[in-house]
Amino acid sequence: MIKSVHDYHIDDLLKADANFYYKIPKYQRAYTWSQYHWKALYDDLMENGKEYFIGSIICINTADDAVGCQCLEVVDGQQRLTTITLFMAAIYNKLKAREHIVKNDDDFFDDYRALRKSLICKGSRENGLVLVPQSEGHNSVDYAYVMSTLGLVDAKYEKNFGNRKIAKCYKYFLDRIDNDICGLSESEAIQKICAIYAVIKKALIVKIEVSNNSEAYMLFESLNNRGASLTPIELMKNTILARAEQNGLSTDECYNRWQDLLENISDDYSTQERFFRHYYNAYKNKINKLFRKDNEKKKDVLGNVATKSNLLNIYESLIKRNLADFLDEISQSGKVYSMFLLLNEEDTRFKKELTSLYRVQGTPSYLLLLYLVREQNDLQLEDVTIGNVIKLLTTFFVRRNLTDIPNTQDVTRIFMNIINDIEENGLKGADIYNNIYSTLVSKSASDELFKEKLKGDIYEDNVGITRFLLCALTERYMTRETFKDLWSQVEYGRNGKKVYEWTIEHIFPEGENVPDDWVKMIANGDKELAQDYRDKYVHKLGNLTVTGYNSKLSNMSFERKRDRQNENGKYVGYKNGLDINSEIAKKDIWNIDDITARTNKLTDELLEMYKL
Repeated sequence: MIKSVHDYHIDDLLKADANFYYKIPKYQRAYTWSQYHWKALYDDLMENGKEYFIGSIICINTADDAVGCQCLEVVDGQQRLTTITLFMAAIYNKLKAREHIVKNDDDFFDDYRALRKSLICKGSRENGLVLVPQSEGHNSVDYAYVMSTLGLVDAKYEKNFGNRKIAKCYKYFLDRIDNDICGLSESEAIQKICAIYAVIKKALIVKIEVSNNSEAYMLFESLNNRGASLTPIELMKNTILARAEQNGLSTDECYNRWQDLLENISDDYSTQERFFRHYYNAYKNKINKLFRKDNEKKKDVLGNVATKSNLLNIYESLIKRNLADFLDEISQSGKVYSMFLLLNEEDTRFKKELTSLYRVQGTPSYLLLLYLVREQNDLQLEDVTIGNVIKLLTTFFVRRNLTDIPNTQDVTRIFMNIINDIEENGLKGADIYNNIYSTLVSKSASDELFKEKLKGDIYEDNVGITRFLLCALTERYMTRETFKDLWSQVEYGRNGKKVYEWTIEHIFPEGENVPDDWVKMIANGDKELAQDYRDKYVHKLGNLTVTGYNSKLSNMSFERKRDRQNENGKYVGYKNGLDINSEIAKKDIWNIDDITARTNKLTDELLEMYKL
């Protein structure tokens, strides 16, 4: 039976001096969240502010003693709990480093002490912390070691700590906070750090407590299989249909126009939601003029920026003001937006440039492109200029998505500010391109940092960007005669799963256990040294290449990888004819010097290709 269901703020869920702690059972999988999830959590929290709903957790509470310290087994929710506490640990780290200043301000010091207490549990029968991860993948020891560096518990360092998920998650949040406080005075930095903490501690999680495993899993299945509540976009549609006849429009006409709009922007909900955010953010000034009263002091009546939390309020206001005008405006924008999604068969301008922008994860820039393309004539923009803007945006996102500069939550504001500059200064033609260029240069990471990231564990940091860069390096030397579509997909396996026909291949295998023939070749038979090399070099740019679908290459010897052929006798290993493999195909061995030299070579090429 369900014991309790409550929504909690994080500071209540992880209550200071609480008489309970959370434990991840041994049968649960290891901590698996990656940079993609860490970024999403950080960005969503910072974008949406206090009381942002993070999700739910399901716990088993078998305790009958309400007085003693209770252990809550986490059946669902370990990823977000682990990530949240590591985020909080990173905040505590930054405050602890400034403790001598923090102590002089009662509010800051209260936050500092509360944060410390929320990470520990004195009554715990386990590690003395509020969370006990399971042991697989060194999760438990690595988590304890992070907390020991903060003086919260005693724990030992284990070899290769920095190469595992817990450490990388913690470092990620340390780096993100550093980016947010860069250039601030110490007092301003503390204020910013405490502001970040204020958002986290007021974020919401629903905690469901049950009595046993059977009930926990029945509940888990029910929650995940039951139909979801109406989305904001579905509620928009309902508002449109409800007001159709009041506005002299037929319900059928409104329904058909709405469906046409959604077809233009794909049937993927996240894409639809992004479009509605982009439309408002691109035309914020124009839209808010409609709602601003003569004596209205607030410039942006409907909000400074569209977020997931205020999206419905914005569009309900637009629909209720003038339904016919709204449908006209949003339909025109939807047709333009379909071009960016490569869905508009009637307008294939910029197809090549837009394809690259999409592949480099540049979709946040669609808000700027929506404005530029819709207003192209009035802005006196030639097609060639817009094409050059898209190329510039691709370069910007290559650098941004690898360096995390600028912060994700700042990217939307950057594009909105460019639009604002265009409108306020009456920019036209080439002046618009120059404004975009100078803005993006000023907001981008330095060449030094870009170079550092290219030489780092690039595959571990961002698989998507890694694939894009390897394909770009490969395509650079293709001719019409040698062209191969590196992005084509084929069905693989019994379930018909779609996979890339050409995939990223780790030359020195990435598997946890280094094969014996690789130990012999790369480390002269020293297994420990080979493992150390794997941890340090396997994800470097120089150890990565492009081959035919590589599920069968994996841990093969270098020679077999090099000479691999498919069932038709076609080379799919390093002799596959791609220029990026030409030097590798000539080698008989592969070692650390080869990885380092190739990393340097490819880094230099990419610095030239994506310079700002």
